[in-house]
Amino acid sequence: MEVCIVGLGLLGGSLGLAIKKAEADVRVLGVDTNPLHEEKALSMGIADETGAFEDLVPRADIVILATPVDIIALQVTAALDILKEGAVLSDFGSAKRKICATADRHIRRDWFVAAHPIAGTEDSGPQASFAGLLAGKMMIICDREKCQPEALEKIEKLYTLVGMKLVYMSSSSHDSHIAYVSHLSHISSFALGGTVLDKERNEKNIFNMAGSGFSSTVRLAKSSPDMWAPIFGQNKENITEALTNYIDRLENFRNMLEKDDREGIYQFMKEANDIRRVLEGK
Repeated sequence: MEVCIVGLGLLGGSLGLAIKKAEADVRVLGVDTNPLHEEKALSMGIADETGAFEDLVPRADIVILATPVDIIALQVTAALDILKEGAVLSDFGSAKRKICATADRHIRRDWFVAAHPIAGTEDSGPQASFAGLLAGKMMIICDREKCQPEALEKIEKLYTLVGMKLVYMSSSSHDSHIAYVSHLSHISSFALGGTVLDKERNEKNIFNMAGSGFSSTVRLAKSSPDMWAPIFGQNKENITEALTNYIDRLENFRNMLEKDDREGIYQFMKEANDIRRVLEGK
């Protein structure tokens, strides 16, 4: 079997490494517009062969689009146009509505399985890839009722092969939920990083005072703007709603602080402590 990964960055590269580790008989084909990424993918063993989109996609039994979401929205049509008979297309986009709407208009839509791996780091590029990135992580499959059963089964086998846990939801539900648990946290981190950088321009020693709390909170601010700007654009309605709710809470906290409402501040934090129960599954 041949799997073609389009986009040899962190996620695409990690998938290639995981496939090679789990199943030696699978041949991985790699496509990337950056020649340096292709060279790195070959040297790291991410891909067995690299080449052009129009040459490798028609050869593959499974094609994964792991490019930025604005590019996926264009590539999904191009890939379905040249996909060979019985082959399956999937993607790794973290905003699904536009990608799925584009696929819905294609005559071969039922050979597309929309997916989003809940995995990643703040680093990017094939050099950041590692075989264990996806293991034990959640893979969200969207709109499965629109897929050929054979296509869905092939993709499910691939993602479980690399150790992922499969969950299913609609593309609209996905985008609404992910705006809160992923997109909003990245925006918060970018905003905090920018705020502190503004302060640092006037007070050069501020980073000497930064502890582990700051580092963990601002870690996502190191994420690639090339990847995240298109995500924010494609999910702007849900993100706007999430930001409104978040800003309301921040303004409420500021008002309590200005009024020296210590009991209110205590309850504000106490209620938020319940996130521990949710995250730990208690």
